[in-house]
Amino acid sequence: MRILGKKYEILASKYLKDNNYKIIETNFNTPMGELDIVAKDGGTLVFVEVKARKNSHYEPYESVVKSKIKKIIKASLIYVKSKGIKNTEIRYDVVSIKGDLSDPEISLIKNAFNAEGYFI
Repeated sequence: MRILGKKYEILASKYLKDNNYKIIETNFNTPMGELDIVAKDGGTLVFVEVKARKNSHYEPYESVVKSKIKKIIKASLIYVKSKGIKNTEIRYDVVSIKGDLSDPEISLIKNAFNAEGYFI
């Protein structure tokens, strides 16, 4: 399953590059979990969660629930602290991929959630 997930993340990275994002890092691991993609969109540092479903009656992004959001935010704060990043705008996006790799339906949800009220 992890191999398929990696293929979807590669597809998401390509999609982001095609939409003028600069990929900084992929699969950054922290004690709170993994950040799928860290990118820049202009001057904004963007943490991108990739969700994919080959066959499903619901949209992949719907699986980004509160508990997952909390882990992503905590992991992103660890990332920012570990890299010494300061005074940078941060955003959380979700790339939602539905269908087979050969003919995927890809959507980008910018500013899918925010870190207001979350602390390490």
